[in-house]
Amino acid sequence: MIVTVTANPSLDRTIAVDRLLRGEIHRATGDRVDPGGKGVNVSRALVANGHRTCAVLTTGGHAGAELLDLLSEAGVAVEEVPVSQAIRSNLAIAEADGTVTKLNETGPVMRPTEIEELLIAAITPTLDRSASWIAGCGSLPPGVDADFYAVLVERTRDAGARAAVDTSGPALAASLRARPDLVKPNREELAEAAGTAVATLGDAVDAAQALRAAGAGAVLASLGPDGAILVDGTGVHHAHVPRPRPLVSAVGAGDATLAGFLAHGGSGPEALAAAVAWGAATVALPGSVMPGPGDIDLGIVELTATPETDWVLR
Repeated sequence: MIVTVTANPSLDRTIAVDRLLRGEIHRATGDRVDPGGKGVNVSRALVANGHRTCAVLTTGGHAGAELLDLLSEAGVAVEEVPVSQAIRSNLAIAEADGTVTKLNETGPVMRPTEIEELLIAAITPTLDRSASWIAGCGSLPPGVDADFYAVLVERTRDAGARAAVDTSGPALAASLRARPDLVKPNREELAEAAGTAVATLGDAVDAAQALRAAGAGAVLASLGPDGAILVDGTGVHHAHVPRPRPLVSAVGAGDATLAGFLAHGGSGPEALAAAVAWGAATVALPGSVMPGPGDIDLGIVELTATPETDWVLR
C-alpha cells in the first residue's frame, strides 16, 4: 500500500490546438478532463499498473465532486477531507508539437482545522492498511504553512512508514529538516533547493548531495529528456532513454516517475530504471493520462552507476 497526500488537488482540463497564438481565436482539435494534483497522479499511475494505493485529498465545490467521480471511475481508493472552499480547476493548452501551456489556480484557502484533518487522514490508512510509503506531493494551497510536509514526515515516521516528498520552494526546504526518506525534485526544483545552477549531470549530482546533507535520505531527481538520477547512501545512478518516443504531453511525467520508483521497491537502480520507463511512457500520452502496463517498456532504459559528469542537460 502506497498512500499519497495531495493538499491541493484539481480538475485538469487539457485543450488541444494546432498552434497557440496569443490574442487569437482558436478551434480546439480535442479536449479532455482528468483528475489532477501530483499525489492524485501518482495514485492513478499505481492503480493503472495494479498496485495498491489510497489517495488522501481535499474536496470542495462542484470541482471536488467531479474529481471524486473521475477517481471512482479510475478505481482509485480515496480518503477525502471536505473543505469549505472549492478545489481548483487547471487549464492546459497542448500544441501539436508537444508544447504545453498551463494555467493553474492557487486553490482553496484552508482553515487550521481542515489542515489537521488532512494530516490525520493521511496517517489513518497507514495504520489500518499497513502502508509502506506515504508520499506528500504538490503545491500547498493558501493557508497551509510551508512546514506541512515536515509535519507529515514526522507523523509518517511515528506510524512506522517511509516518507517521500515531491514539492518545491519553501515547502521542500522545510521538509528536509524532518529528514524524509526520499525527495523527488525536477531539475528546476533541485537547483532552487540547492541554491546552485544545474547545467550538467555533475551539477545535478552535486545538488542532490547537498539535499542529502540537508536531511534527505535519498534524492530521485527527474531531468526531463535526460532521464533521472538517484543519489543515496550507496552511491549515484543515472538512467535515461537513448531513443525516446515522440513528445505528446509532459504533464504528469514526474508523477509517473515517482510512482514507478515506489512501485518497484522505492530504492536502488532497478527502481530508478522503472521510474524512468514510467515517466518516458507518460510523455507519449495525451493530457495527464497515466501509463498502463502496455505503455511501459523497461527495456528501453539505459542504466549506469558511473554518470558522465560533463553531460550537458537539455
